[in-house]
Amino acid sequence: MFTYRFASFAIAFTLATAGAAAPPRESGPIEVIDLPAGRDDGMLYIDEETAPVARKADELLDQILSGSGEAGQDLLRPASPLYTALRRGLVRYRQKWGDLPEVEIPAGPTLRVGQEGPRVELLRRRLGLPAGTKFDKALAAAVREYKDAHGLSPDSLVGAETIASLNLGAAHYERLVAINLERTRSLPVGDRQRYILVDAAAARLWMYENGEVKGTMKVIVGTAASKTPMMAAMIRYADVNPYWNVPPDLTQKRIAPRVLSEGLPYLKGERYEVLSDWTDDAVPVDPAGVDWKAVADGSEVLRVRQLPGVANSMGDIKFMMPNDYGIYLHDTPDKALFEKNDRWLSNGCVRVEDARRLAAWLFGKMPEGQSRDVEERVDLDEPVPVYITYLTAAPADKGGGIAFRADPYERDAPVLARLKASSPIMDTASRD
Repeated sequence: MFTYRFASFAIAFTLATAGAAAPPRESGPIEVIDLPAGRDDGMLYIDEETAPVARKADELLDQILSGSGEAGQDLLRPASPLYTALRRGLVRYRQKWGDLPEVEIPAGPTLRVGQEGPRVELLRRRLGLPAGTKFDKALAAAVREYKDAHGLSPDSLVGAETIASLNLGAAHYERLVAINLERTRSLPVGDRQRYILVDAAAARLWMYENGEVKGTMKVIVGTAASKTPMMAAMIRYADVNPYWNVPPDLTQKRIAPRVLSEGLPYLKGERYEVLSDWTDDAVPVDPAGVDWKAVADGSEVLRVRQLPGVANSMGDIKFMMPNDYGIYLHDTPDKALFEKNDRWLSNGCVRVEDARRLAAWLFGKMPEGQSRDVEERVDLDEPVPVYITYLTAAPADKGGGIAFRADPYERDAPVLARLKASSPIMDTASRD
């Protein structure tokens, strides 16, 4: 039997994020889980009541990756349903893929059914098939199964991407699962009554109640340049027929250049108004008195908001979970974007596919305002937590396996590098 062993390492608890300190929060510092020497990968608990009951972090990954006896017991401890399912998926992954020969396949032209040669021979060995040099139906089936299990295109072609994946080896994917297991540990266990889970890597939202999924929908999340952070906060109220307070960088990059090229009628046509400042007491000011060139070159910061209405970028409702990062869930009038596979399109906030269905689940019905042109606040009777995570390896929808996903925010590579450096693989046994 061929197995892997990983050296133990500790998981640091820190609030640090990549390149900059986190802004201050009124609730004060709250302990969050981070990976070894981690940056840009820890859950930020905005509200203390969102933090799950934590177990000692240093008991986890060594058990998972070493396959020790404690691993089975770990499944019996309180944990997120996603954590438990992912742990079981890792066991199945090892059973299927962890015992195959780790032979390297050289780069070259795409391999396909009917071809023969030394690279095909290596591919057959890598996938555990009988010796041979022909790309036959059995190899095609094995390739499709491998690609399906590793999030690759659903076909039997073996191109550069598939070769690269095969050459990474099972250990790479086990480490990837371990990283995502740690991310799921920051999610609530099944005893929390209601919560919303947003997975920025899957660009999807789930509504949980008493440990069961009550609904799911697509979401649009931040681009790679404006990542949606991993954070947990409480939805406390909704704004019906909301204003959209335009982020200053968008005012600089989008609105100011349009005003300079089209004039002030552009603002009226898009229902934008300029405000005096960023306080709650701000008042509208005449845009004719603004130095739009200064706004465009970034030397002047301006507050612009879009009035409520059909074309407002927030749609009919936004779900407010107060935080210093300006992140919330909201409707959008541009429903066509949800048909895209690439839904990493926003400036950091989460656009939801079916805001009315989400509102009905939260409030019992979709709140209706007095006027389409007036923003109104509607408080929730009981605040509902939202957990925004990032799972590049998650439980598969069918079969109990693992769904490997793309890493649009490139969060995995630095953590994988630290894991590889701090927990070298040791071949502790030979193949029978």
